[in-house]
Amino acid sequence: MTAGARDRAGSPIADLLGAHMSIAGGVPRALERGLAAGCGAVQIFTKNNNRWDGKAISEEDARSFLALAREFPPGALFSHSSYLINLGAPRGETRTRSIRAMVDELERAERLALLGVVLHPGSHVGAGVATGIRRIAGGLNRALRATAGFETLVLLETTAGQGSNLGRRFEEIARIIDRVREPERIGVCLDTCHVFAAGYPIQERDGYEETMDAFDRLIGLDRLKALHLNDSKMPFGSRRDRHEHIGRGEMGIEPFRFVMNDARLARIPMVLETPKDGKKRGVADDHTQDRRNLAVLRGLRER
Repeated sequence: MTAGARDRAGSPIADLLGAHMSIAGGVPRALERGLAAGCGAVQIFTKNNNRWDGKAISEEDARSFLALAREFPPGALFSHSSYLINLGAPRGETRTRSIRAMVDELERAERLALLGVVLHPGSHVGAGVATGIRRIAGGLNRALRATAGFETLVLLETTAGQGSNLGRRFEEIARIIDRVREPERIGVCLDTCHVFAAGYPIQERDGYEETMDAFDRLIGLDRLKALHLNDSKMPFGSRRDRHEHIGRGEMGIEPFRFVMNDARLARIPMVLETPKDGKKRGVADDHTQDRRNLAVLRGLRER
């Protein structure tokens, strides 16, 4: 095992901070981009996130990815599932394709030895919370059964709760996990923008502590395996998911100061999903904003 990721100047990166990186040109390119941007952790899509089917990962790409992965700390790399997946859908084509797609996501992640696959729990599409939770857990059970023996985790993501999306309240995630037959294969990814938009008052110290205490009581901090660090374009409690650069949105800088100095989170990988200016121009290797956001976060650490 290497000493960990290094920045462009060759200095070691001693933390688990990073960003979502594009796989344009092949999955190894995401890790190359992460190293170039000074990341100690990286999240990727393992295929086009807006299509059901994806190009197979070649043997060469898998080998190159695993070789580059040694430049990062253990457990610092994970993927995000397709946005099309909805395990809360009723019986029919969408549900069938969602379960099949989730199996594919886990197979891809296992091949790349990733920590886990971040998954939006799903939407009940009008059937109600209880039915949605039952369907999501059922879909997870089928996907886990089809991938028996895998080490890659499913990481249920906290959501803003837009529309009929489930996962806005920690209680909903806890109820899903309670119905999963292999709960040891389930972790959680907490998104700062989402919990703020969902109505958890993390912008002040007391509210942040109450939120983390509630998470620990209902889900357990031992299940918290990853964080998405995003500011919010939308106001508190809006239930709308719109990411903004760190300290430039409705949340302000304080929630990130709390996170960066929370000893309970010190060994958990944290990645940005903030806007990338280069994406607008079709340039996957413009890391200007990632570097700025990472510098802001690292600068919040109390010495």
